[in-house]
Amino acid sequence: MKGFFNRILVADVTGQTFKVEATDDGVLRRFLGGKGLATHLLLERNPAGVDPLSPENHLILATGPVSGTSVWGSCRHGLYTKSPQTGFYSESYAGGTVGDYIAKAGYDAVVLQGASREPLWIEITEEGAKFHPARDLWGLDTYETEDRLRQLVSGKRPGQEKCGVMAIGPAGENRVTFAVVENDYWRSAGRTGAGAVMGSKKIKAMAFRGSSKKEVADEKILKEFTQRLAKIGKDNPGAKAYKTMGTPMLVKIVNAAGAFPTRYWHKGYYDQWEKISADALHARCEVQPHACLKCFMACGRLSKVKEGRHAGLRIEGPEYETIYALGGLCEVDSIEEIMFLNDICDRLGMDTISAGNLVAFAIEASKQGKINLKIDYGDVDAMAQLLEDIAYRKGFGDILAKGIKAAAREWGMEEQAIHVKGLEPAGYDPRVLKGMGLAYGTSDRGACHLRATFYKPELTGLIDPDQIQDKASMFAEWEDRLTIFDTLILCRFYRDLYQWDELSTIIQGTTGLKLNKEDMRAIAANVMDATRQFNLREGLRPEDDHLPIRFHREAIKSDKVITKEDMKTLLQDYYRHRGWSDQGIPPEKR
Repeated sequence: MKGFFNRILVADVTGQTFKVEATDDGVLRRFLGGKGLATHLLLERNPAGVDPLSPENHLILATGPVSGTSVWGSCRHGLYTKSPQTGFYSESYAGGTVGDYIAKAGYDAVVLQGASREPLWIEITEEGAKFHPARDLWGLDTYETEDRLRQLVSGKRPGQEKCGVMAIGPAGENRVTFAVVENDYWRSAGRTGAGAVMGSKKIKAMAFRGSSKKEVADEKILKEFTQRLAKIGKDNPGAKAYKTMGTPMLVKIVNAAGAFPTRYWHKGYYDQWEKISADALHARCEVQPHACLKCFMACGRLSKVKEGRHAGLRIEGPEYETIYALGGLCEVDSIEEIMFLNDICDRLGMDTISAGNLVAFAIEASKQGKINLKIDYGDVDAMAQLLEDIAYRKGFGDILAKGIKAAAREWGMEEQAIHVKGLEPAGYDPRVLKGMGLAYGTSDRGACHLRATFYKPELTGLIDPDQIQDKASMFAEWEDRLTIFDTLILCRFYRDLYQWDELSTIIQGTTGLKLNKEDMRAIAANVMDATRQFNLREGLRPEDDHLPIRFHREAIKSDKVITKEDMKTLLQDYYRHRGWSDQGIPPEKR
């Protein structure tokens, strides 16, 4: 099919061999690429009930039909596996530049199977996979690893000096269940522990290079589309807002709504929010907008601390989710200190959302006398030490490295632990934003905000946040449209610009398929069914779609809770809209 290379690279890490397989056009018509193709491959190749950290668990990298094209927001890639954090489906995406380098190597997906005895790094080119020893890289942080690997590639291959690199840090090496895979220093495939799976295979890093160019169905359609979107983007309010303030602008918005998780989910408003807001970041740091390749939004913030004990510290960020997790949940009232903690997580290779939640959970455990650890809200240095201990599996950090479910069992705090399926929620409290309760409950990877980004319609008034009846209808359509984003692998921040008609144009220009809204929703349903089937195969139960009991019992913003009855109604409506049974089981065939 056009828009694809019609090649899948299968790399056997154990034997350090590879083979190239043809991509099945029937699979592509049913699932497209990206998440759809990767989910199909996981169901086909992963043994049911496999240990996520065993050699038999596959790690799949995928691109979509837009990868390597001129489409705005297309320079992204996805990683898919069985999660060591949740035991269920794992998907994670990253921007930057690597997506285009994977496309240049000429594959629709790279399948990694087996495990090495010794550390290695893998070079992916049009010729296949080359396996290199990485003992000298093992133990380095993510920044150092990326620098070293670029030097290795550029020094040996004149004319092809540029490459895309992704790497794990010490957290991935030590199999921390929420370890990330980093690229371009600060871009992370950040949730559900793909970095731990790489670490279990002893893969320290991967480099991608090549000069492949896929054949698209209609170059003229894509050229006209990208030119038109560039003009629209210049005056688009959302694009302007992201370029001006980035995701930290949400600190003010979500606090105003009373949905900013604070003090480990006991409150929905942080009275020090102004010190960790977008305005604080821009006032106290040198900040420049920073864009991924092929993006006019430039939502990233290249930030440098001006003064104080962290003067000179430079990161891209912090993003809103990091500010909520390391700021609000832990009651850190300094944007510079949040940047300091952010930098530790990036270098060690840990997801900041899970890290912030687990640090706050440890603070609660300490205050309740469950553990003998000197740490409190706002104690940045103690938090920094705990993050290091998690990455290197020391003391209480070893328990937290296993994830929230394991820590809660160990400390007898299971009713206090905030997670769904073992994944901690993002920075939108479902007691105020009820649709986010449905999002957290039904997401295939756990309490995720990105599968439908339903905080957007609830915060902007497209739908009443307190509405329960019939909310699942709008939710399912948002989720379907963004599932198509993931089959193409497009940036979420183009969600307002890429409605159904725009997606249809993109698909026609790349693949040649002429799909209407109903056709695309049918493909999304295929993907949603497949991911659900994967989770059911791995032991998913109906109760795993429910929220932590705290959200039903403990009110915020005076009287806000999401009741068990609310959640039951939302779930049953959602299952019905999905065409699933009242137990959340998809049909065998559609």
